[in-house]
Amino acid sequence: MPQHLIRKLERFTRLSYEDKGALNEAASRKVRHFAAHQDIVREGDRPEHVNLILDGWACRYKTLEDGRRQIISFFLPGDLCDPHIFVLREMDHSIGTITQVRLAEISRDSILDLTERHPRITRALWWEMLVTAAVQREWTVNIGQRAGLERVGHLLCELFIRLRSVGLTEGDSCLLPITQVDLGEATGLTNVHVNRVLQELRGNGLIILKGRQLTIPDLEALQRVSLFSANYLHLDHEGRHLDANGSVQPPT
Repeated sequence: MPQHLIRKLERFTRLSYEDKGALNEAASRKVRHFAAHQDIVREGDRPEHVNLILDGWACRYKTLEDGRRQIISFFLPGDLCDPHIFVLREMDHSIGTITQVRLAEISRDSILDLTERHPRITRALWWEMLVTAAVQREWTVNIGQRAGLERVGHLLCELFIRLRSVGLTEGDSCLLPITQVDLGEATGLTNVHVNRVLQELRGNGLIILKGRQLTIPDLEALQRVSLFSANYLHLDHEGRHLDANGSVQPPT
């Protein structure tokens, strides 16, 4: 069961058993495994299916001719790598793994069938695409206007909250398998600058980093320092309280 995706989509609308069954069937037809630091799809490839991240972390990136890389977004468990990517003639970016990744390849026909036969899934996917666009806008602001400490802190807040929304945090801690180089490529900072920022965040008691584990003792404090507002993630959409028939669920 692609439980992380279902949990994300149900923030928008409550899915029926039939909806969940259709998603499960589509996500189980072809499951692939990738090692860390491996391309899932390369710029110039012809996209023929949608990739759903089941386990592990990946990223969307662009590479300049001289080898410099810009990470454009991170993919976490439950993320679809663009639900309608197959309408493009060729990829204009690459998607690569950060950790080992298990993903489902969902065919063009399966996506079309889901959207034609399951209107609640269709509405939820519209919402998901709008949130993805909102995240991309926020990343542009992050690189263009925020200072170094604010950029890194903002990204850590976003990743933690996204992981929490699909049940992948434990209290104030979460897995953070990205390196300082990855952080630099996502925030437009040098490795030296990223190291200095992390030391400052640690020194101020805003984060604890132990290996691949991130702890944020006071999320509100980190949000204030990073000028972070979670509004662009649209976690409080009113539709999450609706059942599969559109009626309001009683409180539990």
